[in-house]
Amino acid sequence: MKTDAPSLGPLLHDAARLIRRRFEQHTADLGLSSAQWRLLIHVLREERVTQARLAERLEIEPISVSRLLDRMEQAGWIAREADPQDRRVRQVVATQAALDIKASLYRSADEVYGEAMAGLDPGLRQTLIDTLITLNNNLSDAIAAGSKDPS
Repeated sequence: MKTDAPSLGPLLHDAARLIRRRFEQHTADLGLSSAQWRLLIHVLREERVTQARLAERLEIEPISVSRLLDRMEQAGWIAREADPQDRRVRQVVATQAALDIKASLYRSADEVYGEAMAGLDPGLRQTLIDTLITLNNNLSDAIAAGSKDPS
């Protein structure tokens, strides 16, 4: 077995890191940090989301999300509103300023993904996407099975 062969984990990690860095270059003029635009993408996708859900999605501590939200609220990107179903819960929503740049963020993402897959024919691009979906589903299933109480 070859020990210096590329392995899946580092390759996926490096690809994700490089995509984030390239996306940061595309969105630098908006004044959003990497953490802020990642959070904003989740808010735009989910429309109304709790702080706890954002912490889970971003894999950071709730207190860190709270500080990030404070800065984003001050900058006018998000607002915190009471949950219509449970007034004790606060939900994060995108402001009009965030909605105004949504198309630009998605265009930037499409450009970065296009750059990442340059030189791959359309069939191979789809195979890569299908393979990553399968990988994510397999790992999600394994995590769910591993978290079940064996009794």
